[in-house]
Amino acid sequence: MDKTKILLAHGSGGRLTHDLISKYLVQSLSNPLLNKLDDAAVFKTGGNMAFTTDSYVVSPIFFPGGNIGKLAVCGTVNDLSVMGAVPKYLSLSFIIEEGLDITVLEEIIQSIAAAAKEAGVEIVTGDTKVVNIGKADKIFINTAGVGFIPEELDISGSNAQPGDAVIVSGTMGDHGIAIMAQREGLNFKMAVESDCAPLNGLIADMLKACPRIHVMRDPTRGGLATTLNEIAAQSQVGIELDEESIPVKPAVGGACDALGLDPLYVANEGKLIAILPEEFAPKVLSAMKAHPYGVDSAVIGRVTAKNPSRVSIRTPLGALRILDMQSGELLPRIC
Repeated sequence: MDKTKILLAHGSGGRLTHDLISKYLVQSLSNPLLNKLDDAAVFKTGGNMAFTTDSYVVSPIFFPGGNIGKLAVCGTVNDLSVMGAVPKYLSLSFIIEEGLDITVLEEIIQSIAAAAKEAGVEIVTGDTKVVNIGKADKIFINTAGVGFIPEELDISGSNAQPGDAVIVSGTMGDHGIAIMAQREGLNFKMAVESDCAPLNGLIADMLKACPRIHVMRDPTRGGLATTLNEIAAQSQVGIELDEESIPVKPAVGGACDALGLDPLYVANEGKLIAILPEEFAPKVLSAMKAHPYGVDSAVIGRVTAKNPSRVSIRTPLGALRILDMQSGELLPRIC
């Protein structure tokens, strides 16, 4: 591996991404807000505000269950929402390759409008750049978003505590396998669609059931395993999962078996992880299952004081194995 060049794996959300961020970005730009490395920065401007930004370079730009426009809105809304914020305003910037069909752009914009309407957010500013043929891949989108956090909430990747329950809002790996199937022309017996969706409505219901949720995170690049490793490191706790409790659709599990992939490392775009006091887990789980985006929710593990910064998983045979952070590039340009 050439350590003097940027590789696709640096954008995977795994270990190389974290090395790049910690060694270059955080080291040079260090400040208290940035150093938390949460999905959005939280700061006070009269009240608590969350601010986030993201760029979308997914290939292909249309896929089962969505397109790059829907993905951009949902991804930004979700990054705000998992911090407990109520998303309000988004920016939208396009980098468009010369030659893109106007009807393609129109369809993407209509998807953006529909996703924004569903999430209850407004696109209030933006920018458009056009580059020469061959200088981009059809279209890239950058977004930023702001939202407001109720004073009583304190949600962060550094808040997980021993004894907490770990919950996921649904099946793992849907988005990554949908992208891979579309990109590579793979056909499965059962169709696989991206789970791309805005989660702010689901999260609002969860917070009504339990305003003491400690951590929420959407397991996008790097999947469930990498995201839980991030949380374990931020909170300096151990996390132990029950493999049989983790929901995976049969089609996704079968595709992963055939392709030699682990669904726990495959990206999601409409799912979340919640970590909260165990006594509130039944009430929160009930609220999640009552929402369309949480019907497959499940308690999948617990936080422990043992093995800080480590994630382990108990197999159906009862063995306990380490679930490490993704180190290479499983599937580039997933979002």
